[in-house]
Amino acid sequence: MNERMIRIRGARSNNLRSVDLDVPRGALTVFAGVSGSGKSSLVFDTIAAEAGAQVNETYPPFLRNRLPKWTRPEADELSGLSPVVVIDQRRLGGNARSTVGTVTDAWTYLRLLYSRIGTPHLGESNRFSFNDPAGMCPACSGLGEAVAIDTGRFLDPDRSLRQNAILLPGFAEGGYWNAKYTDIGTFDPDKPLREWTEDERTALLFGGAHADRLPVPPPADYESLVSWFERIYLRTGDNISDQKQKAIDRFTRSGTCAECGGDRLNAEARAVTVHGRTIAELALMEIAELAVLVETIEDPSVAPVAAALAERLHALDAIGLGYLHLGRGTTTLSGGESQRIKTVKHLGSSLIEMLYIFDEPTVGLHPHDVDAMTGLLGRLRDKGNTVLVVEHDPAVMAAADRIVEIGPGAGAAGGRVVFEGTYGELREADTPTAQALARRAPATTAPRRGRDTLTVKGADRNNLRDVTVDLPTGVLTVLTGVAGSGKSSLAAELVDQHGAIVVDQRPVGAGRRSTPITYTGIAAPIRKLFAKASGLPAKYFSANSEGGCPDCKGLGTVYTDLAFMDGQETVCETCGGRRFTEETLRHRVDGLTVADVDDLTITDALQRLAEPAIRRGLRDLDRVGLGYLRLGQPLSTLSGGECQRVKIARELRDADEPSLYVLDEPTTGLHLRDVDTLVDVLDRLVEAGHTVVVIEHHLDVIRRADWVVDLGPGAGRHGGRVLYEGPVAGLRGTATAAALGRP
Repeated sequence: MNERMIRIRGARSNNLRSVDLDVPRGALTVFAGVSGSGKSSLVFDTIAAEAGAQVNETYPPFLRNRLPKWTRPEADELSGLSPVVVIDQRRLGGNARSTVGTVTDAWTYLRLLYSRIGTPHLGESNRFSFNDPAGMCPACSGLGEAVAIDTGRFLDPDRSLRQNAILLPGFAEGGYWNAKYTDIGTFDPDKPLREWTEDERTALLFGGAHADRLPVPPPADYESLVSWFERIYLRTGDNISDQKQKAIDRFTRSGTCAECGGDRLNAEARAVTVHGRTIAELALMEIAELAVLVETIEDPSVAPVAAALAERLHALDAIGLGYLHLGRGTTTLSGGESQRIKTVKHLGSSLIEMLYIFDEPTVGLHPHDVDAMTGLLGRLRDKGNTVLVVEHDPAVMAAADRIVEIGPGAGAAGGRVVFEGTYGELREADTPTAQALARRAPATTAPRRGRDTLTVKGADRNNLRDVTVDLPTGVLTVLTGVAGSGKSSLAAELVDQHGAIVVDQRPVGAGRRSTPITYTGIAAPIRKLFAKASGLPAKYFSANSEGGCPDCKGLGTVYTDLAFMDGQETVCETCGGRRFTEETLRHRVDGLTVADVDDLTITDALQRLAEPAIRRGLRDLDRVGLGYLRLGQPLSTLSGGECQRVKIARELRDADEPSLYVLDEPTTGLHLRDVDTLVDVLDRLVEAGHTVVVIEHHLDVIRRADWVVDLGPGAGRHGGRVLYEGPVAGLRGTATAAALGRP
């Protein structure tokens, strides 16, 4: 066996067709191919899954239950693997206490500096931690924000109590809680609240002395609406349901803590300085600027700490994140920013012979910034590691030691290795990726003219500098600029000032029962089709109702909790994973059982199922390039880009009145060949009378735009200005223009 190879034989996960492949160790290998071809099945569901599972087996059962779960892949042989680190696009998330500083450990180094050489001297580093009682602001518990009840949202002044003037959850007309205020005799239940006295409205909300002054005071056990809301929603501990969280978000507002001014720390920690600056001031400096400042700290007692901090900050700056600050909450980071932060964390590791796997690391990066990412991938490789990357960007392919293309098509038409070799060899090959590399989308020479304009006035969100911009309606506008230049902030201002249908990359279905069938609303037509053919009621063809296998409850799998050992999910022995009862599966339409319909791809279903309602539901999913998805595939398994295209398809189906659409990098996860399909879909929205605004870095999308707004020139405080607005043909002198090959 070649010890310098990862050996794969007979890989059959998902749509892989018994793939045999040798992947070189100690090299940077890019896996390419059209969307749905099987790249992720090979890299994540096969290589990463086996490596992760084998590492987990080295730990005791008690610990394994607390480690990430890996499903062992279907393959004849997998050898030559190393411990795996998967760096995906999932946002770092965390909670309100998680910041760029805490997640990168930069805040730990900063705390050490202030605890050792700060003036006045406080001692232990936990005195500078906003997550420790010793350092946190007592007023906001180290969050920097205070939650205040927004009573202005509690009531509809144009309604009476009987007409549901109280807008809080649970106050439906005739309900228990509504009656507690309607029937006590203190308030007129039929008078609109706008006609009440100030004392009456205040008594309803706050009680107290205002209630005592009313002609008919409320009973002794009266609970004001504010007291009720605090008891039900704000004093429930840490386990808050999604429903309660929605109510809290709707009826409260967050404001900067009056005690600490958002610095999160107590007064003692806020008073300590190093070189005349407090730690809170450093937390708000851009990382690039902070790195330079830290290098000026020459005290020998903290030299190792200062050097380690400067190295971490420079690494963040080198990967294009110099515009962030250490106080930035991780929940506000994009998927691309999150991925780059995860990557930087591994640069300081002294481990070698590791297996690093990346999922489209250039997502969210302007072409100007891609070189920094490819350089980082090369550094990980040069330290003695194996780096595998799933990627569509030609610049990353060009930097790779080896390229493996999976395809040639998506779904059942893919799953095979169609190319292995260098980037130069790929350019000479005849594969979908090679063909797409050879073709360059032409720039729009006759842009559509806007019907009117939407003006964004005085935008100053984040790094925007009092930006005012006119966006034409009825055309395709692309917001461009380097990462951190202010594109997302401008789009958010556009949404706030004018309202819009926002199509982002958040998941479209969290439950495993949510599939393209349920999402498109074709479940009922499918059941009706089988009911008509069989004579049985439609409910017998639903896995969630009478037709579902009783042992697995229509899921197809059975989960067994093994206490301190790994839980086991196995295929249901009764239905064999088909989800339906034997009686239901006896009935067919066009030779298909209802379970067979689940296994059809969207494209296949359009050919096999002639029912108009089914075709209408699926047509737009096929148009946005998702024809390879199976009808029964859980939506929770889709990538961010696929989720966004599912939402676009729904908008194509539901859009009636001319609307404003704002899309966040819709080319995420798209092969070069599929970008044309996406732009055609956006064009159809425009041709239907809608206005489409897209945040995008993909050059083929920019070339085909009717209008471009380019922001910059840099990131963070170096950006936030409009450098150009107009047709793409006039774009000159910016980073985007340079990427397009313009002077």
